[in-house]
Amino acid sequence: MISRSEMHNGVTPAIGDCVYTSCYCEENVWKLCDFVRREQTAPLDQLDVVFISNENRTVRTLENVENLRLIKLMVLYVLQVPLWEQKSGQGEEPVIWDYHVVLLQTVPQSGYLIYDLDSELPFPCHANIYIHKALRSDQNLKPQYHRKLRVIPANDFLSRFSSDRSHMKNSDGTWKMPPPPYPPISTAECQTNLEDFISVSPFVGWGVVYSLQSFTHRYSPSPASSSAGPAHP
Repeated sequence: MISRSEMHNGVTPAIGDCVYTSCYCEENVWKLCDFVRREQTAPLDQLDVVFISNENRTVRTLENVENLRLIKLMVLYVLQVPLWEQKSGQGEEPVIWDYHVVLLQTVPQSGYLIYDLDSELPFPCHANIYIHKALRSDQNLKPQYHRKLRVIPANDFLSRFSSDRSHMKNSDGTWKMPPPPYPPISTAECQTNLEDFISVSPFVGWGVVYSLQSFTHRYSPSPASSSAGPAHP
């Protein structure tokens, strides 16, 4: 069990001091990882980044553009990822995101902590509490809302992630939500690969893709199953 002192060991800044921009959760978590790397507050191999998404997130439709005599592929982002205990929620109703990103810390000999800058739960939060209260279960949800989670080592996320923020622009070029004040995150090899991280295909991107059930077994095992070893996705 993680002690209170381990939950407040300064791995990240206090929540009010974190770099944060609403609706840019992937960049907020990148900044958390970057803080740990720069300040060396914990070994990076104790940190993973978790993208919460599902297989029904995008719907592709073909639109005829007669004037230009071409066919344009439109990618529509569908809100399909329910999360509870979110600051933008109302009462017991979940917030339905198109995807969400949190930070996962392994505390040796103790367990796991989850850092969610958009949650009303403690920061950080015991993983078993976060899973029980924020993720809950897919059991009573319609299949299109069933979640999958991609777990990526923080070091890989820092070195490979890039985003040109185009997913946050309307067709006329205006912003859906104001962007962060710093330049977009990119690498020498790539300007944007956000979709590879959001994807729940095991053949795309980095890390391991879990069903919600297998993620729960892995990071919040019951006493009976914890001695049986980690679950497989």
